[in-house]
Amino acid sequence: MRAMAIQGAYGIENLKPLERDVPKPGPGQVVIHMKAASLNYRDLATVLGFGGSAKALPLVPLSDGCGEVVEVGEGVTRLKKGDRVAPSFFQGWLAGGPRPEVLGVTALGGPIDGCAQEYMCLSAEGMSKAPANLNDEEVACLPCAALTAWRALVVEGNMKAGDTVLVQGTGGVSIFALQFAKAAGARVIVTSSSDEKLERAKTLGADDFINYKSTPDWAMEARKLTGGRGVDHVVEVGGADTFPQSIMAARVGGHVTVIGILSGLSKDVNVAAIFAQNLKISGVTVGSRAHFEEMSRAIEQNDIHPVIDKRFPLAEAQEAFRLMQGASHFGKIVLKI
Repeated sequence: MRAMAIQGAYGIENLKPLERDVPKPGPGQVVIHMKAASLNYRDLATVLGFGGSAKALPLVPLSDGCGEVVEVGEGVTRLKKGDRVAPSFFQGWLAGGPRPEVLGVTALGGPIDGCAQEYMCLSAEGMSKAPANLNDEEVACLPCAALTAWRALVVEGNMKAGDTVLVQGTGGVSIFALQFAKAAGARVIVTSSSDEKLERAKTLGADDFINYKSTPDWAMEARKLTGGRGVDHVVEVGGADTFPQSIMAARVGGHVTVIGILSGLSKDVNVAAIFAQNLKISGVTVGSRAHFEEMSRAIEQNDIHPVIDKRFPLAEAQEAFRLMQGASHFGKIVLKI
């Protein structure tokens, strides 16, 4: 079978084809024929060797995917041959809160080989049936980006109708957050450096828009848009450079969900503003299988479809990662397998 793997050393140029045998399932396992995979910033960081260069090579990247069960191992009852499934990012996180023994060590796309391959053999417990209203490429966008946005707003944020949600940029997590927020009846403010992307966000139902290049103090602008009150939820994907403004954009008692590190890992933090405004700060790394299945029901009920910017064949994975590195995409980038 074909796979794309980081070989020899880290770097997009070292993501190359690799031939492997089709796996056979052991007890409790299933083999899935992968149909599609999608890219996240985490996958780009892995390919580039950031924050995890100790992972053994070769390594098959990509944390998000969709496939069809083609073989079932002994003792498997929750899945059957022919089921369309999405593997969980954290293979060991089935329900409940996050635990150190599952975070990181059971993650797909490093240290466990990920979805950029034709066949995968995994525990039947580590995957969920796909939402029926989505095609394979759309399902492949869900396990990381969609679930992160869902957990940020619904699980941790208890978002409700009438809330105001600020999303940063127009990448995968932010677009899903916009879609989930609108489905819940919330108001959405989108920030971006591109007026063109803000116009595209408008077609998805976004209510207000801030170009952070022309309006660098976007936190103050967010407060103006909310009559000085501040927003209920900030989906913080920017990292160190944007976090201080996220704090200032949130209302008293508001919720800032820290998800991304695009602009760096650390910077001075206005601790006084956090306690004075009684803010809730949540760090979110994806979610559990139970969270995914809750989200899938909402996606079916509201007929939510992921926004896919570009599609590439598996053999063109390098080009897909270069597009992500350039940050010109809107929504998700998908590999067709």
